[in-house]
Amino acid sequence: MLRFGLCIAFAIAAAVGDARAGEVVLITGGAITINAKGETAEAIVATDGRITFVGAAADARALAKEARTVDLNGGFAYPGFVDSHAHLLGIGLREVTLDLAGVGSLKALQASVAAYAAAHPAGPISGRGWIETHWPEKRIPTRADIDAVVSDRPVFLARADGHAAVANTAALKLGGIGRATPNPAGGRIERDAKGEATGMLIDSAMSLVEDEMPEPTPAFKREALKRGVARVASMGWTGVHNMSVAADELAMLDAMATAGELPIRVDNYLDAESGTRVLKSGPYQDATGRVRVRGVKLYVDGALGSRGAALLAPYSDAKSSGLILLPQKDMMGYLKRAKTAGAQIAVHAIGDRGNRLVLDAFATTFGAKGGRDLRWRIEHAQVVAPADLPRFAKLGVIASMQPSHAISDLLFAPARLGAARLKGAYAWKSLLTSGATIAGGSDAPVEKGEALEEFYAAVYRHDRKGFAGNDWHLEEAVDRNQALAMFTSAPAYAVFHERELGSLAVGKRADISVFSADLLKAAPAEIIAGRPVMTMVDGKVAYSAEP
Repeated sequence: MLRFGLCIAFAIAAAVGDARAGEVVLITGGAITINAKGETAEAIVATDGRITFVGAAADARALAKEARTVDLNGGFAYPGFVDSHAHLLGIGLREVTLDLAGVGSLKALQASVAAYAAAHPAGPISGRGWIETHWPEKRIPTRADIDAVVSDRPVFLARADGHAAVANTAALKLGGIGRATPNPAGGRIERDAKGEATGMLIDSAMSLVEDEMPEPTPAFKREALKRGVARVASMGWTGVHNMSVAADELAMLDAMATAGELPIRVDNYLDAESGTRVLKSGPYQDATGRVRVRGVKLYVDGALGSRGAALLAPYSDAKSSGLILLPQKDMMGYLKRAKTAGAQIAVHAIGDRGNRLVLDAFATTFGAKGGRDLRWRIEHAQVVAPADLPRFAKLGVIASMQPSHAISDLLFAPARLGAARLKGAYAWKSLLTSGATIAGGSDAPVEKGEALEEFYAAVYRHDRKGFAGNDWHLEEAVDRNQALAMFTSAPAYAVFHERELGSLAVGKRADISVFSADLLKAAPAEIIAGRPVMTMVDGKVAYSAEP
């Protein structure tokens, strides 16, 4: 166990004594790992949300005799896990709309739509979460498939990645999509041999229908956001880097924080339309400090599953090379404004061409000084040309990556990319070895959003059932300490919060994630089978599992 000398113990005792006017919490009763190095302690004392002692349980009890005790019940505690890329409102909407995650076949999709339509007999139907790569039918859904179960009202069902959707005939009509409708910039309307729309809409083509669907009411969004926050806390996350945030969502988060209804920390990257203030005057936060605005989120390309990710060469299983969603000239305009304001830029880039375009744009904007002080980010960085991997560290660009994407995508990525391009796909170890920082996340609701699943994927690189293909490049898995850093110290660094978060040390915030599994020693199967036990933020319990 980590021990402190007498001089440090006396200093800590004085700190506790000085803060007795505030709440003192003793956290004990489990195994506590205090940093990504794997150092441990028996107990922690926090006063008014800040850590004032880390060390032996007996010393902690002596220093904080009147403290409120939080018993970890034998759980394994770590510095607060932070999801470095998620969509809070989307997570909540998944809870309150038609959730198609885990649907195992086209027939099951149809059954889900039919059941939802019966339970909600009026109005258009929206849903999200399907992914066809493992279906026995071996094909994507079409408007005819949806028409077969609901034809009298619009149905719009987004794929899990959020970069493609299937619409029924009524929804296509609502969006004005016919034989003569051109593909919008950055999007594609899939068509059959006769030129008729199949119902599949890729990237910006989705907006043709989506913009005509009824907008959720503010009350509906507030309920969804509350559910999203609760879900995140229950998955073991003490905070989230919230991506593509609109102005109304930010206002709702501010209101929740002011009312004491926001139990986690939320660092926001606004959508381009809502980012005027941060691009003009830089980062800001609400009065509570729980809601912070760091910068803006941009999209340079689409997703791999829907073949919208921009590749340097055509897909191995299609003639397309993907889509560019943001012209270079427009991107440079955002980058220049952000650099002047001191705001952060986070750019979605999945394909090797998309990543190279962003790295090139960053390099031009940074100039000779580089961009380490700006801490700009590439979100996903899924497929990177091997020659470009060292550029992340050289430029000081953070790779914001979601390990579960690999164990989902590698079931179909070999067909999309071919063997050669897989060498730069989901290349966590190579990036870390080159000196880059990887901030780990989940991209929920694209993925489940479970902290333990992300850790499992990072260290094991097998799917949820323990399978890995011959071309999965298991050498790119990271070790346990590296994975712990990806979800603790790296997310703190990525939002300029490393003095407050990322490890359990005196003076830092008492944000703690507690799991049933020993992440540094347990077998991979035990990690994926584990569960969050408790989530603490500022020494207060944000989530506690049922006994």
